[in-house]
Amino acid sequence: MKFVFLALLILVGCTNKNKKTDTIEISLAGEISTIDPAACYDTICNVPVAQVYESLYEFEYLKRPYSLRPLLADGQPQISKDRLTYTFKIKKGIKYHDSDLVPKGREVKAQDFVNQIKRLAFMGTNSRGLWLFDGKIKGLNEWREKVQTDLNLFFSEPVEGLSAPDDQTFVIQLKYPYPQLLYAMAMTFTSPIPEESIKAAKNDFSTKPIGTGAYFITNYNSIQGVDLKKNDSYSTSVYPTEGDRWSRENGLLKDSGAKLPFMDKVRLVVIKEAQTDWLNFLKKKIDMINLTKDHYHVALTPVGKLKPEIIKDEIVLQASPTLIYWWIAFNMKDTVVGKNLNLRKAIAYGVNIEKYIELFTYNVGQKSNSIYPPGVPGYSPAAELPYKYDLALAKEYLKKAGYPDGKGLAPLKFDIRGSDTRRRQMGEYIQQELRSLGIKVEVVINTFPAFLEKARKGQLQFWQGGWVLDYPDAENVLQLLSSQNLPPGQNYFNYENSDYDKLFQEVRVIEDGKRKFELMQKMEDLVNADLPWVMQYYARNYILSHKYLKNFLYSDIIYNNIKYLKIEGK
Repeated sequence: MKFVFLALLILVGCTNKNKKTDTIEISLAGEISTIDPAACYDTICNVPVAQVYESLYEFEYLKRPYSLRPLLADGQPQISKDRLTYTFKIKKGIKYHDSDLVPKGREVKAQDFVNQIKRLAFMGTNSRGLWLFDGKIKGLNEWREKVQTDLNLFFSEPVEGLSAPDDQTFVIQLKYPYPQLLYAMAMTFTSPIPEESIKAAKNDFSTKPIGTGAYFITNYNSIQGVDLKKNDSYSTSVYPTEGDRWSRENGLLKDSGAKLPFMDKVRLVVIKEAQTDWLNFLKKKIDMINLTKDHYHVALTPVGKLKPEIIKDEIVLQASPTLIYWWIAFNMKDTVVGKNLNLRKAIAYGVNIEKYIELFTYNVGQKSNSIYPPGVPGYSPAAELPYKYDLALAKEYLKKAGYPDGKGLAPLKFDIRGSDTRRRQMGEYIQQELRSLGIKVEVVINTFPAFLEKARKGQLQFWQGGWVLDYPDAENVLQLLSSQNLPPGQNYFNYENSDYDKLFQEVRVIEDGKRKFELMQKMEDLVNADLPWVMQYYARNYILSHKYLKNFLYSDIIYNNIKYLKIEGK
């Protein structure tokens, strides 16, 4: 779904040994780019945003495979026979947090959802979420071009395909079938925003949110962190009453039907270095930690089990597959790497991915065999990529590229997405691998927000890319390379292929099945031939927690999970 910061999240307790059990602290691995739900599109900002904002649907917390349940929606939508009109009913009595942006006690109305989808298309918002509806809703693109950045026109000009016949009814009219629409309506991108709030904030919610979620923000600093407090009037959802077999067997349904949230306070703290978190975890000042490569060998045996000394301290392990995967990416408009397929092939054959996985994931990562990750319908474990580590072939392709032994090739710039030690080491590994071919590489260090800004402006040459699927559907992978999503959309590769685009127009409108899987294969063949990226690995996460942290079930696409957590017996 989102741009990934590799050291994702670490749930932590206070640094005070006498910490009350009413507070959870969460460590974020980098600066928070924004808390505007229309602009947030990475794994860091999604943590605070998902606690504050809610959407029509949410993922079932205790069920795998993933499925949706109503959140702000009152049941499932009514869908027309031609699959072009969706009618949603909105729950009554859901109130926004107390704020100077809305009247006290203001309830959610259907028009608020219309407002937010307009915000995604409004040029003045600089939204990261337009791709969800770009070209899909009747009149939305025409409205965007007409309104531009005029906030007065924002309110006065209607969108043909968006309407609110009454306060509890929200209607979307599509130009063509969009099977992923309910997934879109489960993302914080589509959280409701009142008209009066847009006017009061002048459409700037980057630091001052207005939501309905289980928590509200009491203090925000993008560099240091966020303080959240329990929403005492929260009534949108309760603790799940259903779960899968694993959840039942591990006692995660004991609080079925309980009022949420459990914890009074949440503290999100920006901590970039994993070592600080690890030491605090061992001292029980940290409730849970998502292991990084630096501590795999300390906590785990070579077969991925907890070491006896770790178990002794009443620490438990969740080893979880993810919908996160990684690649080496190229800017296809770059005059050097983008215009020279043989140079890209030289890099593909010249980097030892298996060694990379060993060094930086302790062999936890699963080497990619496809552009699709496991967990996506249509993924084939028998698929093979057309490149592998082979220095002889790499040198041949480099010669074909016009740079024998690297002669005449200016240094390439490899951007990394953070300044921490691990990120620098990853960049240096790519640098060293390509040096053996004669390719000089300059490692460019960025903060995560700065990296994202470069990506949006098409200013990267080549880099390590990562993606968390927003939802388990191949369309969410394939849209990354659609020319419809060129920067500032998420096609940061600047990849354009008319055959690919034609196939994408079909694959995005059909349900999973034989025809869709055939199209997926054809599109994968095109991507492998053009090589806008070199696939690396699928992530698997190892999360440690103390036994006193209850109700935790890891997910890389469920961000509003803090409302389910509680601390007992610390």
